[in-house]
Amino acid sequence: MKRLNRREALQGVAGSLVLGSLTPNALAAALQTAATPAAAKPPMDARHAAFLAKAQALIPQLNEAILKPVAMVEPVADEKEYQRWRMPVSGTVADAEARLMQHGDAVTLDFGRHMTGYFSFDIEGVGLNIDSPARLELRFGEVPGDIAEPFYPYHGSLSESWLPIDSVDIENLPQTHKIERRHAFRWVQIKVVSNSNAYKVRLKNFRAKAITAAKKTPPPAPASAPEMLRRIDEVSLATLRDCMLTVFEDGPRRDQRLWLGDLRVQALVNYVSFQNYELVKRSIYLLAAFPEDSGLLRACVFEKPEPHRSNNTILDYAALFVPTLLEYAHASGDVATAKDLYPVAKLQLELLSKNVNAEGLFVDPKNIWIFIDWRKDLDKTGCVQGVMIYSYRKAIELAKLTGHHEDIAGYEERIRLMTDAAVKNFWDKEQRVFVSGPKRQVSWATQAWLGLAEVVSKEDGAHALLTATQSPDAIPPAAPYLYHYVTEAMILGARRTPR
Repeated sequence: MKRLNRREALQGVAGSLVLGSLTPNALAAALQTAATPAAAKPPMDARHAAFLAKAQALIPQLNEAILKPVAMVEPVADEKEYQRWRMPVSGTVADAEARLMQHGDAVTLDFGRHMTGYFSFDIEGVGLNIDSPARLELRFGEVPGDIAEPFYPYHGSLSESWLPIDSVDIENLPQTHKIERRHAFRWVQIKVVSNSNAYKVRLKNFRAKAITAAKKTPPPAPASAPEMLRRIDEVSLATLRDCMLTVFEDGPRRDQRLWLGDLRVQALVNYVSFQNYELVKRSIYLLAAFPEDSGLLRACVFEKPEPHRSNNTILDYAALFVPTLLEYAHASGDVATAKDLYPVAKLQLELLSKNVNAEGLFVDPKNIWIFIDWRKDLDKTGCVQGVMIYSYRKAIELAKLTGHHEDIAGYEERIRLMTDAAVKNFWDKEQRVFVSGPKRQVSWATQAWLGLAEVVSKEDGAHALLTATQSPDAIPPAAPYLYHYVTEAMILGARRTPR
């Protein structure tokens, strides 16, 4: 099997899957929305303007830290390493600062940890005359391959402008230069692309301003935990820290925006680590402020140049607004926000339930993106049924918390109807697994979501998930997002299954 490097994986996943999952009519509608000029946007009503005002009042003051590189390094190909590269030390930072560089020379710096932020350095010319600008190319790496592997020729479906490269022409040496573009990185490579033969370039005083909305450092995992789990915990917390900015960004390198589905997973980790409840609250209110005209929430929101909605709507993300709001209220104790946004949560299920037939089966309307996971070959029919039932169960808890007891009976009836349909259409009694679609596909995703929906007994749900994860023929997840829900289902199964 061919091993993909990071660049190939990023190129192959996102854009083609999004467009390929839409019908021609849905694609045309998306393109039309994207082509609508900003001036044609409808005015915001008072209710949504109030949501936006609450979100904007919670814009955090980001914490800043000035970090210095710890070593000069050089990428070395190594088939035994993850993604086939390692970064051994090739010298000290003082060695890098002492170098006199000319066109073709490069230096690679290691900051010792990942960060989101801004890079600066001092540059001077050494020679007879500084008679030309110095043209530099900077590459920012989250993994060694970002530095070591060529980005061109570029064949990705995402915009080439997302590549972590900056080209700068610097005049009037010496001076301090700041890269204005924000990057997510650990390594920085600076290459002298061009300069006059009359002088050489010296670079020094390398520094980065790391930014985050994280207000504290969570304690490390217990020393009694296995080393691998402690490292996973450490890296996971660093990842979340660098995604916590003025919202929870899905990724500080690419997209750099708030997505509803990602928010829920990030918020759950935040509640037991950084505990920045106000950043969750801001993110929830921003999403609530920019629904589509029907009231269904958009999947993501842009902050700049001013907050505005995207043209992406994801069915499962909209449904998951319900547990996202409930979990925020439980973690923070902020029931007032749950009461304020309960009508928004309720509306998501009302709108989505229009696609549930008389039998209780969710029928794909074919005009909205159903995500679940990036896998093209994943049948999502059973997954969506599970997402809906799961969200209705959380809606009952939310209704109780906010005092909307009049809605509970309706939610309970919807759960009963959809659960009966799920067992009838997706449960294979002989195999004791959930199947989905005309080919009766067995996938981790279907077991996870229908397990979380609790449509069968605790023993059957745990058996189904275990069977799928151990079967070479079952469809596994493609992306970390789905692995969260597989893990959540495993935890639920462990709690519900006697040892």
